Amino acid sequence: MQTLFLKTAALLGALAVALGAFGAHTLKKILSDQYLQVFETAVRYQFYHVFALLTVAILFKQFPNSQLIWSGRLFCLGILLFSGSLYLMTVLEALGQQGFKWIGAITPLGGLCLIAGWVLMAVGIVKG
Repeated sequence: MQTLFLKTAALLGALAVALGAFGAHTLKKILSDQYLQVFETAVRYQFYHVFALLTVAILFKQFPNSQLIWSGRLFCLGILLFSGSLYLMTVLEALGQQGFKWIGAITPLGGLCLIAGWVLMAVGIVKG
């Protein structure tokens, strides 16, 4: 799992940089400030949790337990649901698609996954 989390963190980190550049150089021209902030929030949280995933991978070597495995899984799922839903909302807005505001309801589920990932990281360290 450690290697998988390291590889995943590296790829998600590269993606965060690429998406951040896309937002700054392309979306800035076509999105309102409100939706540009939404996109920037998605990039920021993705990047924060890339470091959390790296931390889980490093900690797993010293504290190999299921809590750290689930922490890493929840960070990945949280990035997908939280940042992914925000990315999707902004892209649909940029394309002028209507009726997809409900996608925002997915975002808090991703946030819960991220919170649970942090809690399980703490439990994994204490248990280890």
